[in-house]
Amino acid sequence: MKMNTLKPADGARQDRKRVGRGIGSGLGKTCGRGHKGSFARSGKGKIKPGFEGGQMPMQRRLPKIGFRSKLKNDTAEVLLYKLALIKDEVIDFAVLRAAKLVPSNAKQAKIVNKGEIARKVTLKGLLTTAGAKAAIIAAGGSVE
Repeated sequence: MKMNTLKPADGARQDRKRVGRGIGSGLGKTCGRGHKGSFARSGKGKIKPGFEGGQMPMQRRLPKIGFRSKLKNDTAEVLLYKLALIKDEVIDFAVLRAAKLVPSNAKQAKIVNKGEIARKVTLKGLLTTAGAKAAIIAAGGSVE
């Protein structure tokens, strides 16, 4: 192989279209654009994504529903009855993580009222629902 013999593979380089060069070229007069319409005119061939010809677009026809909290991915839910599995009196986020009740990607935890807790526990630095807080206080515990 020599530098003077190098050339692109067959079909890799195509000749450019020479439009408007007579009827025999196949691209004369209208230059392959057809007759009239936005695609036949210069600079007007693009339409916005989602444009449906003036009809109300799908993304505007459908209703906006709900709200998705970005904090939801960072917060782990811990059920109230699972706190009974932990031996410690004072429960914080580090204790929950050590007991494998929260996943590794969680940044905070929230205690949710499901089941019962019979023993006295103290929660530190954890979120709680109103029902869970009431149940913990009723069992003689506290929430800080």
